[in-house]
Amino acid sequence: MFDTLSDRLANTFKTLRGRGRLSEADIDATARDIRVALLEADVALPVVRAFVANVKQRALGAEVSQALNPAQQVIKIVNEELVTILGGETRRLRFAKQPPTVIMLAGLQGAGKTTLAGKLAQWLHKQGHTPLLVACDLQRPNAVTQLSVVAERAGVAVFAPEPGNGVGDPVKVAKDSIGFARTQQYDVVIVDTAGRLGVDQEMMQQAADIRDAVRPDEILFVVDAMIGQDAVNTAEAFRDGVGFDGVVLSKLDGDARGGAALSIAHVTGKQIMFASNGEKLDEFDAFHPDRMASRILGMGDVLSLIEKAEQTFSQAEAEKMAAKLAKGPKEFTLDDFLEQMEQVRKMGSISKLLGMLPGMGQLKEQINNLDEKDVDRTAAIIKSMTPGERADPHLINGSRRARIARGSGVEVSAVKGLVERFFDARKMMSRMAQGGGMPGMPGMPGMGGGPGRQKKQQKQAKGKRQSGNPMKRKEEAAAAAARREQQSQNPSPEQGNNPFGLPGGGGGGQDFELPDDFKKFMG
Repeated sequence: MFDTLSDRLANTFKTLRGRGRLSEADIDATARDIRVALLEADVALPVVRAFVANVKQRALGAEVSQALNPAQQVIKIVNEELVTILGGETRRLRFAKQPPTVIMLAGLQGAGKTTLAGKLAQWLHKQGHTPLLVACDLQRPNAVTQLSVVAERAGVAVFAPEPGNGVGDPVKVAKDSIGFARTQQYDVVIVDTAGRLGVDQEMMQQAADIRDAVRPDEILFVVDAMIGQDAVNTAEAFRDGVGFDGVVLSKLDGDARGGAALSIAHVTGKQIMFASNGEKLDEFDAFHPDRMASRILGMGDVLSLIEKAEQTFSQAEAEKMAAKLAKGPKEFTLDDFLEQMEQVRKMGSISKLLGMLPGMGQLKEQINNLDEKDVDRTAAIIKSMTPGERADPHLINGSRRARIARGSGVEVSAVKGLVERFFDARKMMSRMAQGGGMPGMPGMPGMGGGPGRQKKQQKQAKGKRQSGNPMKRKEEAAAAAARREQQSQNPSPEQGNNPFGLPGGGGGGQDFELPDDFKKFMG
């Protein structure tokens, strides 16, 4: 959704990175480019004005003018201001002191309230809660049936005493659900209410009556992120008519310009609490302003990726696999490869996972063209092999390749290519497990590129030979030490660069701090 905005901002910052000092004219030009980028992304005009004014004011201050790398400081300022307009800190759900906690969903028809009710219920269920879905949309055709199907898929209970389709009193259903939840010991009640194609008095009155009947702990306004400025106008109307505590963005994976997400928190004063970014029930999570700002600026979302991995991979299995790889490459079989691949698949779409990695914005086109079915085809090839072939792929000769290809419905070349890639991957994974590192990535712990490569690099690093004269050698050593001392005291702008374009390690006045949640993963 934010691809266009990300591209425009990336082009703007690219022109800044090559400059040692920024003049007032440079900052004016940058502010103008940012303004155009936000307006093209359909961000509300008051939000654009406030955002650009704050960025410009800070960019003209001492934190940029006195920085060794002013371009990085401007990017840091834009990142912080983006976090601010997206709501600042992450807003958590408020749970009642005495259960059940009542959550009421409101919004226009077509915003995705019913599906989102199931997503929220499943998300809460995974956290140890026992949610109950309540069908109070008794007007839209088959809304009650849809909620029942969604509840079954999510593995949660549903309270639907009325058939709907214009029959039943939604206020009575909502009120009765609270007593039912207390009796059956459900600790969270999620009330799905009716919507309209547009804001009208009847809808507002019904929502207000349900609110008064159940006294919800949280009223969440569900808004379609693809409808642009109308989302902001509708949110303001609901805020004034019924009131709400937080916003849930649905359809965040759409191809609209995304201005609603950047506008709604600033305009309404209510934070975005959750975001839905796909059709599947598990494509839903809490909204983190700092992580969203990081994605918009092309810096990825490593924290969310780590959390997904923690939810999917068990620590015991990971240690078992690492121990197996450390013994030697032959211990890692195609069965293990298939198991690891299926675990990654459980984390979600491969293209979305790659999009969370820093710097992947430059490979956006290739990521979007990824065929998710390639994983299924690979699994089919492995499952068409015998147990002996999976344990020792060296057994796979020409006739076996032909049999496997027929069994999996692929070309013989695909089977051959998979086996060759497996051998390469096995060597690399074994080298990493033994501390040899990945080829081509020297200078990082565990990524030295292997003993042979390290020797070659050491040989290349020898450079100029030392003098045979002891006095001259002492002078050369003293000169080299003086140069190192000078560099440490006056680092060049390039020394502060990191892959994300943000300051760090000598990038000038202020270092970019990792979020507190991330520091726990760094040991």
